Amino acid sequence: MTGAHATDAFIRLENVRKVYRTRGQEFLAVSDVTLNVAAGELVSLVGPSGCGKTTVLKILAGLHGHDAGSVEIGTPADPFDPGRDIGMVFQQSLLLKWRRIIDNVLLPTEILGLPRAESRDRARDLLRMVGLEGFEDKFPYELSGGMQQRASIARALVHDPKLVLMDEPFGALDALTREKMNLELLRIWSESRKTIMFVTHSIQEAVFLGSRCAVLTAGPARMADNFEIDLPYPRLLDMKTHENFGVYTRRIYKLLGME
Repeated sequence: MTGAHATDAFIRLENVRKVYRTRGQEFLAVSDVTLNVAAGELVSLVGPSGCGKTTVLKILAGLHGHDAGSVEIGTPADPFDPGRDIGMVFQQSLLLKWRRIIDNVLLPTEILGLPRAESRDRARDLLRMVGLEGFEDKFPYELSGGMQQRASIARALVHDPKLVLMDEPFGALDALTREKMNLELLRIWSESRKTIMFVTHSIQEAVFLGSRCAVLTAGPARMADNFEIDLPYPRLLDMKTHENFGVYTRRIYKLLGME
């Protein structure tokens, strides 16, 4: 199962392969990944550390090429511009320490040359949406780690991208803050309905967040499974104690040879 049908998918990866070449040596990072993603899905991409998840994300972002297979994003009716239509959130917030929070959020709009007044209004709306109203003029060091990540999510959304790529964005946070940020992300997604690809090595996080979960094997990355997570939204933390949640987590553990 590869997700949405290829004909109506927003993202289409087919038999994607990636080889890194350094100092005359070759390293196979991604051996075979096929995945279709519908517009508006939140897809968790889960697998062991070093399995190639970030490489897949970088291929989607246009930061890396691929050596075989095909990568298509968008449709003829809704064309996709990688330079304009991608927002990225990394494990570290990567906020510029000398810029106030609102100016950090506005950075993509400055790079793209978008109208200043409209962009500032949108940045303020997004900071309100991520729970940072009143912190617009603070500097990054004045915010907690979780608050900095909220600001980085606002920055990823400020230019209204069609696709948001998130590379283990909560991996550096403590467990309690991470759970709060999971809930925050689901709330933001429910309001924005962006297509999100969320990379994580946490099996519970993958199941809790995703409308769909794609499982990659240990590197070189190969698609082990890709399935819908049929749990209702809004999702609450106590769902992690439910039997259906356990069914999905055990399925992933088994795919990764951990059972």
